[in-house]
Amino acid sequence: MNTSDVKPGERVKDVRFTRDTLSVDLVDGRTITAPLAWYPRLLHATPEQRAHWRICGGGYGIHWSEIDEDLSTEGLLRGAPAPYGKKQVAILVSSTHREKARQQTHAPRQRHARLVEQVG
Repeated sequence: MNTSDVKPGERVKDVRFTRDTLSVDLVDGRTITAPLAWYPRLLHATPEQRAHWRICGGGYGIHWSEIDEDLSTEGLLRGAPAPYGKKQVAILVSSTHREKARQQTHAPRQRHARLVEQVG
């Protein structure tokens, strides 16, 4: 963001979370809400880690030191999800493979339990 794009009202006032969203209140009264899924580090952080944020970048940024995440009001206003780095892609791929393996492991037991209920 260059200095001509900086608008004083676009500074961060407050940050809130729901189960699925991040909401950032701006000084000018607007609120930006985005899905947490756009920000994997925040999505996978604990509520306590999410609560430990601070304003940075002259008031136009938000920083979470515990999870090494930084967002800007410019990016939030553009609707820009976090870029995926090599490490984040590896984590997503790994967790997807683990979930598929877990489902395949539990599927025979679940079918057996349904059959027992039907016969029982």
